[in-house]
Amino acid sequence: MLVGRVVGNVWATKKSPTLDGMRMLLVAPFTTGDKGSDEVLVAGDPIGAGIGETVLVAFGRAARTVLGSQDVGWQVAVVGIVDAIQLADGGTFELADDGTRIPV
Repeated sequence: MLVGRVVGNVWATKKSPTLDGMRMLLVAPFTTGDKGSDEVLVAGDPIGAGIGETVLVAFGRAARTVLGSQDVGWQVAVVGIVDAIQLADGGTFELADDGTRIPV
């Protein structure tokens, strides 16, 4: 699993029938450094996350279970919307819309 920020939506008019009705989001993985990730993932979203939200993303069997079937043509899914993050050094924060950390 990873934590990331929703940075966009994906629409596909032609796709596998197993993906019909599935919302697709672009998710940029969260990093512990100051620089954000250059990678983005396309994740199925059965819970209704929106652009700018911080989400928990699962892969493989765990993702397909959340999406409702092991027979779906998908490997990545949003499984939660994150409210706050606490690091080992005791720092707890939420993420602002621009990705900056807001201490709580």
